[in-house]
Amino acid sequence: MTGGRSGAPIALGTAPGRWVVVVTVLASGMAFLDATAVQVALPAIGAEFDASLSGLQWTVTGYTLTLAALILLGGSLGDRYGRRRVFLVGVVWFAIASLICGLAQSTGQLVAARALQGIGGALLTPGSLALIQSSFRPGDRARAIGLWSALSGIAGLIGPFLGGVLVDSVSWRLVFLINVPVAVLIVLVAGRHVPESRDPGHHGRFDYPGATLGALALGGLTYALIAAGEDPARPDVLTSAAVGIATGVAFVVRERWAAEPMLPPRLFRDRQFTGANLATLAVYGALGGSGLFLVLQLQTVLGYEATGAGAAMLPSIALITLLAPGSAPWRSGSGPGGR
Repeated sequence: MTGGRSGAPIALGTAPGRWVVVVTVLASGMAFLDATAVQVALPAIGAEFDASLSGLQWTVTGYTLTLAALILLGGSLGDRYGRRRVFLVGVVWFAIASLICGLAQSTGQLVAARALQGIGGALLTPGSLALIQSSFRPGDRARAIGLWSALSGIAGLIGPFLGGVLVDSVSWRLVFLINVPVAVLIVLVAGRHVPESRDPGHHGRFDYPGATLGALALGGLTYALIAAGEDPARPDVLTSAAVGIATGVAFVVRERWAAEPMLPPRLFRDRQFTGANLATLAVYGALGGSGLFLVLQLQTVLGYEATGAGAAMLPSIALITLLAPGSAPWRSGSGPGGR
């Protein structure tokens, strides 16, 4: 919902509208850049820490695990306590975790810091889009989302190449430390130029059972999928999969009957909403799964430097970036077949 806004809706072409786009793009771009640049830095991290393949995988998936487990909670907290407030908490949390990543002295420390980063990402990522949805007037939202998608995608586009340059010229640690000044800029600009908003429908008790079940379901399934690559028959893999499935079913039942559900099931009656989420899952699932092993193949087997490996990843991300603005009319219903 887009109610509970401080002030009138913002027009896209105005100065306030531009500030909202800048802040949300910087924040989501920071997360996208970090996710793609880290993959290019993995061989350098492995060489410094003498890390195993499993350790390198967990450097990536430690972030994914906490992000997946808590992203629904992050969106719900923003609706209830203020989207800008929760968004800024996520930005600061992400920056502090990035600093810890950059100072890590072992694989274990880095994986733990990446898990902390995922918590910050779960707060800021849904907040970026929610701020656009709640701040702009209805006629400008589709174009604002398209602009946000394209500009945020540029961060993902340059992430591998920038990461490679930082690794080759200075250190893999700068891939994480670069987030700190960006986060400071976001906090300064957002506190001054981004309006606060809430969902006025969230006025009763918080859905604690739903939040707990959702986190256990996403966390359990994510852990099972990650650890199954080493040995799918391990007890912890089977246990986490069972917990994930059981709590997932319980989450659906809870949300169907809760007075104020964290994730209202009625949202999935909208075919656009459901289709967009399924498409996003397919695209980013494929990119995320292939990116880790592509980087390792390019650098450890084919002998690419980090910069070259990063450049080799540009085409697939460039296609997503170039096509994102053109999808805005389809999202707004004004494309072919729209009404």
